[in-house]
Amino acid sequence: MKIGIIGSGNIGATAARLFARAGHEVAVSNSRGGAGLEELIAELGGKGRAASIEEAARFGEVVLVAVPFGKYETLPVEAFGGKVVVDANNYYPQRDGRFAQLDGGETTSSELLASHLSGARLVKGFNTIWFEHLARQGDKQLPLEERRAIFIAGDDEGAKRTVARLVEEIGFAAVDTGSLREGGRRQQVGTPVYNKELSAREAAQVLSAN
Repeated sequence: MKIGIIGSGNIGATAARLFARAGHEVAVSNSRGGAGLEELIAELGGKGRAASIEEAARFGEVVLVAVPFGKYETLPVEAFGGKVVVDANNYYPQRDGRFAQLDGGETTSSELLASHLSGARLVKGFNTIWFEHLARQGDKQLPLEERRAIFIAGDDEGAKRTVARLVEEIGFAAVDTGSLREGGRRQQVGTPVYNKELSAREAAQVLSAN
């Protein structure tokens, strides 16, 4: 599969390494049009290329967005049309600035991104796991219920299945928290599953209790 990575920070770079190791082709972008990514691309062993944000979005069948949430409106809408987009962002007011509709609980950061990328099939995911754990805790030898959980949420069941397969291919288990609105809320900063080391079995128990 072709995967675009928007953002080359901790989550984006780590995901790029894992996806390339799983055999996928990866295009990694940054705010400098791909400049400065030579070392990362070399690590990907022929499975990766540097790209601009628009190029990476157009390249990917799946596109992982891992840039500060406050910059979401800078993403080029048309380039994401029809793509399965994985929203790995979280809203941090101290970094992103204040968004009144988020502070008031009227909507979620993923819903705002989905509204901006109106032609995309958006799935929230990869936003509740520390990048060091993402790099180290995947284990394809474990049965799914014993693997570290990566939570997903969305309104497009086909898109969620695609993302779940990718999660499993890199050694984790996808745990569905529901719709983009309600499921997305269950993954936000400060929730019982945020940045918690949970197996899929444990995650199901936590979700059923909250």
